[in-house]
Amino acid sequence: MTNANAVAALSHCVTIAVDMPADAAFAFLADPIRLGEWSLGCMDTRPAGPPGVFAGRSLFDGSRGCVAVDAYPALGLVDFRVGPADALVHRISARTMPGPAMGLGPDRCLVSLIAWRPAGMTGERWARLCATHEAEIFLIKARIEAAQG
Repeated sequence: MTNANAVAALSHCVTIAVDMPADAAFAFLADPIRLGEWSLGCMDTRPAGPPGVFAGRSLFDGSRGCVAVDAYPALGLVDFRVGPADALVHRISARTMPGPAMGLGPDRCLVSLIAWRPAGMTGERWARLCATHEAEIFLIKARIEAAQG
C-alpha cells in the first residue's frame, strides 16, 4: 500500500517521556500483574492457568482476556501476546528508550506503546484500541512515576 492513510491504519504508536530510568520503566512494563493497573482491556490481571498466561477483565464490556508477556531487557522491548489462552497472538509491544540516547538525563526515558491491526478488525474496534492506547500511555507514565516514591 502506498496510501499514507491506509498504511497508518495498520499500526498505531504513542510515546511519552517518563521521569524514571529506562530499566525501572521496563521492569514495570514487563510485569504481567502490573499490566492490570494500566491496560483498560486487561484490568486486575491474574495468573490464568497455563504457565506464563494471565487473564484480566475489560473495562469496556467486562469480558475476560488473556495475555502472555515476552520481555527482552537488552532491547527495552516487551511483547504482549493476546487472545484466547490457547491461541495467543503478538499484537502489542512496549518499548523503553533510555534518556541519554534521546538527549534526556539518565533519570528519564521514553516509553512507547505500539499496536498492529489484524486484517479482520473493524474500523470501530481499531478506533477504540487506538483511543485506549492514547489514554493508557498516560496511565503508564503515572504508575511508573508513582512507583518512584
